[in-house]
Amino acid sequence: MCAMHVAAADIMIKDPALADQGRSKIDFAATRMPVLETIRQDFAARRPLDGLRIAGCLHITTETANLCRTLVAGGAEVSVCASNPLSTKDDVAAAIHRDFGAAVYAIHGCDRDTFYRQVEGALSHAPQVIVDDGADLTATIHRERTDLLEGIIGGTEVTSTGVHRMRSMERDGTLGYPVVPLNDALTKHLFDNRYGTGQNTVDGILRAAHVLFAGSVLVVAGYGWCGRGIATRASGMGARVIVVEVDPIKALEAVLDGYDVMPMGEAARHGDIFVTATGNRDVITIDHLMIMKTGAIVCNSGHFDIEIDVAGLKAQATAARPVRPDAVEYTLPSGSTVILLADGRLVGQSAAEASPPDVMDLSFSTQALLIEYLAANAARLTPAVHPVPRSIEDQVAEQKLRSMGHLIEGLSEAQHAYLNSWQTGT
Repeated sequence: MCAMHVAAADIMIKDPALADQGRSKIDFAATRMPVLETIRQDFAARRPLDGLRIAGCLHITTETANLCRTLVAGGAEVSVCASNPLSTKDDVAAAIHRDFGAAVYAIHGCDRDTFYRQVEGALSHAPQVIVDDGADLTATIHRERTDLLEGIIGGTEVTSTGVHRMRSMERDGTLGYPVVPLNDALTKHLFDNRYGTGQNTVDGILRAAHVLFAGSVLVVAGYGWCGRGIATRASGMGARVIVVEVDPIKALEAVLDGYDVMPMGEAARHGDIFVTATGNRDVITIDHLMIMKTGAIVCNSGHFDIEIDVAGLKAQATAARPVRPDAVEYTLPSGSTVILLADGRLVGQSAAEASPPDVMDLSFSTQALLIEYLAANAARLTPAVHPVPRSIEDQVAEQKLRSMGHLIEGLSEAQHAYLNSWQTGT
C-alpha cells in the first residue's frame, strides 16, 4: 500500500507540503491555455455552475488542475480522483486541494484497492455531474452506487475507451443519465488524440527507454487518431512504421499514408519498439512476446493496461530486472529479453507528463463548456449518449486560432445564399 496523508476530512493526497511546487507548475501551464483562461474569467463573472457538485475521474496533471480551477471559478463544488494510478502528479494534487478548494483523492503509484477507494471518495460528495476519463466513475455508479443515479443530471467522457463503454451501456439499456462524450468533439480527438497523445507517447518512450527512433522499426497497433499521431511522430523521427489494424478502412488509410500493414503475429518478428493504442484487450499476447527480437521495447498508449499480456509475461519470465525508471527487462525461457515500459500502463501519462497544455487547452475548454451545457439543458436530455454541440467546438476552435494570431475567412451574403440553395447549377 502506498503512503497516504489524510488531511481535513475526506481527502487522499501524498503530501500537502508539495502544494507550492505544484502551484508553480499549474500557473506555468495556465500561460499555455489561453482559451481556458478566457472561459475561467467568464465563469467567474457569471457563475453558471453555482452550487453544482461535480465529480471527476481524470489524470491529475497541471492541465486538469486548470480545468478544476475553471469549474470552481464558475461556482462548482469539485471532487476529483485519479483515472490512472501512475499518472498522478502528487504536487499538483496537493495544490488543487489547497488552492482551488477541490476535494482530491489521488496518490501516485497506489495499489488497486487504494485506487478504488479514491473513486469512492470522489463519489462520496453526491455528485450531480460526472466528468469521466475511462468510465470508472460511471461504471462504479451503475454497478455499486445506484443510489446516486437519481441525483445525477449528466456526465461527460474524455477518452475513446470510456465512450465505447458508455455506448455499450446505452445499447444495453443500462445508462442511467445523459452523457455528452468529449472525445467525440473535433476539438478533442483531432488534436488531443493525434498531436497530444502522439507526442506524449514518443516522449514517454524516450524518457523510459532512451532509445533512438531513427533507423528503428516501430509497430503501432491501432490506427485511430492516437495511432495516427504516434505513427506520424515516429516516422518524422526516422523510424520505419508498421501498423497493425483490424479495420480494413483504417488499414488502407495507413497503407496510403506510407506505412506497412500486417498482423501482429508477423509484425512481432520485425519490430524494435511496440506501442498499443487500440482500446481493446490482448493486442500483444505472450505468444507475440515470445517471438520478438531480443531487447524489443513494448509499451501501451491505450487507457487500460489490458492491451499487453503483462500477467502472462510476468508468469513466463525467468528473470526480471529494472533497467531504468519505468523500464523493466524480462528474460524469457528462450533467453531473449523484452523491455516493458510503465508496467503496461499509459506510457505517455506514466513515464512522461501527458499531453502539453497547448493542446489540452482545446480539450478542457470544450469540457468546461460541455459541463455548462449539461447544467443548462439536463432537463431535456434523455439517458443516452448525446452529440457534442457543434457551436461549442466552433467557439473553442475560433478562440484558439485568435490566441495563436490567426483569423479565418468569412462568407459573403452571396456565398451564404449559394451554400443554402439548390437552384444554381452548371
